[in-house]
Formats: sequence, structure tokens, C-alpha cells
Amino acid sequence: MDSASVAIGRPAPWLESLSRSLRGGLKGGEYTWAVAFVVPYLAVFVTFVAYPVVYGLWMGSDPSLYPQLFADPVYQSTVVNTVLYLALGVNVKMFLALLLSGFFMRPGRWMKALLLLFVLPWAVPQISAFISIHWMLNGEWGFLNNALYSLFHIEGPFWLNDRWSALGAVIASHIWKWTPFWTLILLAGRMAIPLEIRDTARVDGATGVRGFVHITFPLLANLYLISTLLSTIFLLGDFNAVYFVSGGGPADSTHVLATIGIRDAFDLAQPRLGVAAVMSALPLVIPLVLVLMRKLRTTEVQL
Repeated sequence: MDSASVAIGRPAPWLESLSRSLRGGLKGGEYTWAVAFVVPYLAVFVTFVAYPVVYGLWMGSDPSLYPQLFADPVYQSTVVNTVLYLALGVNVKMFLALLLSGFFMRPGRWMKALLLLFVLPWAVPQISAFISIHWMLNGEWGFLNNALYSLFHIEGPFWLNDRWSALGAVIASHIWKWTPFWTLILLAGRMAIPLEIRDTARVDGATGVRGFVHITFPLLANLYLISTLLSTIFLLGDFNAVYFVSGGGPADSTHVLATIGIRDAFDLAQPRLGVAAVMSALPLVIPLVLVLMRKLRTTEVQL
């Protein structure tokens, strides 16, 4: 048998290399068990992640959808709402979380108990919390207006019947719900700062505001930036706060990009337009994700 026939009978070198890389150091039955465990997860990923994403991109790929979408006055107000939602919801929430993380660094058992109470809004399920806020803001017999009348004899406004007060209620609800979570993240970052650095700063007189500006915040800056990027990405997809607090009302004036797609797809029975509305956020989401991945890859979170 000559060398040509042997070469024909053997797989190509690149196939052998690919097979070795896929197998790693596994042989025989180990490789079989590895495949048996991986296949179900791969099937779930393809079915519930890859396929919906690809199908959604296909549904929103028709260029004629976007002139129709941009001409919709509800969509135009939705873009303004989304910008305000992001600007206030993210920055106010992260600033409060930064301040509160310093507050909860104080020693004492009472501080631990207070932290436990503070975390409760985040621990409560979102839907029930936001539905409760919706009914608390009812203009006729909501808890807030009843409390104002009972304590101060003031007739409260119809909070959810005005665009700006309803949008403010949505933003406040989101901040109330998620500030505890980011406070815990930044608190963990503060606690990870070595005691030697803090003690040296105290000896050098870097206490209070000076210590925060020159020691604490520079060490937390990367963590704070990454948390802000993640919070922005999460908030862009936040559906629950708007839907269950204001319902997008009054008159579709408080929708954000995460809810306008549901309105177009189901209320207007135009699923392709709904997907296009959601996809219009991609020019903002993709750069945020790229910046986040680059930050995580090239920069260590200094703690």
C-alpha cells in the first residue's frame, strides 16, 4: 500500500486537530459522558436563546418598518422617556448606592439589622411590589392620598393621570427597588479594600471627605463604572416598573423602549413593528456591551 492510499484513508490534519481540541484531555467513556452532559444545555441554549434572537432579528430586518416607527408620535415621546429614565434612574440610583454603602460600613449590630431592612425592597418580588405601588398612587382611594388627607387635610393629585408625575413615579419605583442591590455590590467593594490602606490613610489625615475622594473612590472607580454600565443595560430592558406602575399611561405617554414593543406587537397587532421598536435600542446597547466587555478584559477592578 503506497503513501497516497494511506493519506486518502486518514482524516485531514485539520480535522484531527479539531477533534483533539474538542476532546481536550478526555478519552473514551469520559468524552462520552462529557457530550451527554453538554448536549442538553446546548439544546436549551439554541432553543431559548439563539433561535429567539435570530428570529427576532429577522422579524425586525425590514427597512420599511423604521420610517413607520419613527413617524409614530408615541414612539417619539417614548425615546424622550427612555432617555430620562436612563439618566435619572441610573445616575440617582448609583449615587445613592455609593453614599449608602459608606453609611452601612459603620460597625454595630444595629447597623446590620438596618441593612437587613434596607435590602427588603430588593428581596420582594418585582411584580407584587410594583402593583402595590400602582394602587398606592390611585388618585381616589390610594394609600398616599389618604395619608395626605388624614395627616395634612390635603387633597392629593391624580398621580398616574399626568405624564410627568406618572413617569416620576416609575423612576422613583425603580430607584427604590434596585438601590439596595447596587448598595450591596459597592459595600462589598468597600469591604474588600485592605485594612492597611485605610489605616495608613487615617494616619496621614485622609479621613472623611478627603479619605473618600483620595482613597476610597479611586479604588472603587472601576467597580462603580462597571456597575453603572451593567445598570444601564439592565434598565434598558426593564419592563416591569413601567408596565405595572403606570401601564404606559396616561394615553401611552410613559412608555419606554422596553414596553412600546409590547404595545405595538399585542395592542396594535403588529409584531414586526414591535420587534423593530425594541431593536431600535441596539445602537445604544451594543456600544455599552462592547465597552463593558473591553473594560472587564483590559482593566482589573482595583479593590
